[in-house]
Amino acid sequence: MTKKYDFNSSCYDDIIRLPHHISETHPQMTIRNRAAQFSPFAALSGYEDALEETERLTHRRAALAEDAKAALDEKLQRIQKEITACPKVTVTYFVPDERKAGGAYKSVLGKIKKIDRYEKLLVMDNGTKIPMEEITEIEGTIFGT
Repeated sequence: MTKKYDFNSSCYDDIIRLPHHISETHPQMTIRNRAAQFSPFAALSGYEDALEETERLTHRRAALAEDAKAALDEKLQRIQKEITACPKVTVTYFVPDERKAGGAYKSVLGKIKKIDRYEKLLVMDNGTKIPMEEITEIEGTIFGT
């Protein structure tokens, strides 16, 4: 038979009114550190981040038709002819994702500063460098659009 303890009985009378012990050698723990003892424990560290990464959507790179590539080339040639005027355009391009397959399409509105044919980059006036093989569309008043 197990013994039941009656906490209201006198079994603790000898210690119940003693002052709370305060160590002379160890400093008291801050309330913040005491609370941290009771914070939830993440047994799988990084699991939430991995779930978020899996949920993050990416898009496939669309393959441009030959006529779309030719139209882009014509627009780049037109921009090159009028580069001193710093034509203002909207450039839509594909940005490959660094962590998983696919990527995202991004549009930038600004003035073109330079077309670097050696590095194959379109350089905007704000310093954005766009790889020419990733460009899917260029629009602007220079083209009548």
